[in-house]
Amino acid sequence: MQLHHVRVHRSEENLARPDQLAWKIAEVAADPVEVTDEVAEMVVNRVIDNAAVAAASLTRGPIIAARAQATAHPVSVGGEGATVFGLEPARRTSPEWAAWANGVAVRELDFHDTFLAADYSHPGDNIPPIVAVAQHLASQRGLGGREVVRGIATGYEIQVDLVKAISLHKHKIDHVAHLGPSAAAGIGTLLGLDRETIFQAVGQALHTTTATRQSRKGEISTWKAHAPAFAGKMAVEAVDRAMRGQTSPVPIYEGEDGVIAWLLDGPDASYEVPLPEAGEAKRAILDTYTKEHSAEYQAQAWIDLARRLHREHPEIVADPSRIASVVIHTSHHTHYVIGSGANDPQKYDPDASRETLDHSIPFIFTVALQDGTWHHVDSYSPERAGRPDTVELWRRVTTVEDPEWTRRYHSLDIGEKAFGGRVVITLEGGETIVDEIAVADAHPLGARPFGREQYVEKFRTLADGVLEAAEIDRFLDVAQRLPELGPDELGGLTIVAASGVLARFDTPRGIF
Repeated sequence: MQLHHVRVHRSEENLARPDQLAWKIAEVAADPVEVTDEVAEMVVNRVIDNAAVAAASLTRGPIIAARAQATAHPVSVGGEGATVFGLEPARRTSPEWAAWANGVAVRELDFHDTFLAADYSHPGDNIPPIVAVAQHLASQRGLGGREVVRGIATGYEIQVDLVKAISLHKHKIDHVAHLGPSAAAGIGTLLGLDRETIFQAVGQALHTTTATRQSRKGEISTWKAHAPAFAGKMAVEAVDRAMRGQTSPVPIYEGEDGVIAWLLDGPDASYEVPLPEAGEAKRAILDTYTKEHSAEYQAQAWIDLARRLHREHPEIVADPSRIASVVIHTSHHTHYVIGSGANDPQKYDPDASRETLDHSIPFIFTVALQDGTWHHVDSYSPERAGRPDTVELWRRVTTVEDPEWTRRYHSLDIGEKAFGGRVVITLEGGETIVDEIAVADAHPLGARPFGREQYVEKFRTLADGVLEAAEIDRFLDVAQRLPELGPDELGGLTIVAASGVLARFDTPRGIF
């Protein structure tokens, strides 16, 4: 990896394109280096993972609305269209709208992969727009599974590298501002575009996907699921414009009126952004991790610790009134984003939305401690959230920042990077129960790391009752052959709901 020094430049400095971050990203995307077998294997895992969480969300409101918007648009004339999760493969729409609908389906349950460093990310959000473009242009450009894998590897690489170096959330900018450029770069790799075209697409995608983090603050709305899908949709459109010769603001990152100067750390800011050198394999996907539980990633380890405490201390589970307080010592991010440090009353509100509750570690830890399990629907139900003994205990759970856990959270050493912390449960008599956890059980360094078997099982579990058994087997066969798929097989990278599953829900009407 090579570190690239990135800072703000005055206009009269006339920063050359090869010295701009967007150009360096384009160089990585245009590099024809092959994908390693290990990376290709993980790409397959994440395609399966995305389909799993999409299957579980097909009948939820945001997905119904996004699917209705997408299917209101015909296939654009430049290709064969792209598939929409839940519908028959022949029912296609324009690729940017397929990226939209499928992106919402993947993101709704907060249940797919993650990478956390200077900022947050869900790199699996790159997959819907890249696959949609591949399906649309498969026959025209001879695209197969090999090109899809290469595009996805680039999307992950660029997003992870940006997340390692540039904090968006510190300035209340939503993390999808790193996704627009990464998805545009991934599409550029998929299509084999030249550096100039990818450069312009990256700039346009960044310019159109910067928004505030209010979408993840206070009363969290359904837009949380739509935000990354919007970034993916914008990336498709940005590449389309760039391919037609249209240009973007330059320099988009370093300009004196650019993103860094006015949205991030200001005119005196500088960053060291790691990117692969020419000819170096794109391996960033191997640094990412998926979720065993449907909740914010920073809650994954805490769910596992709460389940362990449930098993080891049945006395407090049987009588939660014995617990005087629960204090979770954790990282800055966990404390201030999903902990009591956020100062969001909604994080303690049993009537809060699901989107809010999955960003409340006091709620999540309480329910997992009491139940000894976690379910993507039942654990969030109004009945479960409103149970009196749960509400009583929940309001005695707080978080505090611990500098050491913050340091480990930000470490780029995968061996010590951690997303957990230490919990101190104080009982009414003054006795304490103390335990800690560094990473989730499903993490590569956790108690039960996820491999292909676990990804397949997650898909089968979440697809049960939503897809027919034959459809589950069909998709798994296609997905696991991804690197070898021909152009005529890319349409199989979708899931079809069982008969009657989608028909039970009314389709909302809008403008389209």
